[in-house]
Amino acid sequence: MKIVRKSPFSGKTNEMEIPVTQEQLDQWTNGMLIQNAMPNLTPDEREFIKTGMTEEDWDTLYLYT
Repeated sequence: MKIVRKSPFSGKTNEMEIPVTQEQLDQWTNGMLIQNAMPNLTPDEREFIKTGMTEEDWDTLYLYT
């Protein structure tokens, strides 16, 4: 499923193809912990769904800290 999010860090709108179902997204939206609703995803994929932050955003952020 294509997920589109705006990065709060860069302000860019990014999209990522993530192997997630609408049912999994609904479970998370309804309060299930994301790692329980989507155990098949990588931490980076889950972070993108939650925050819109990409791996590139995190790499850039750590350069400035």
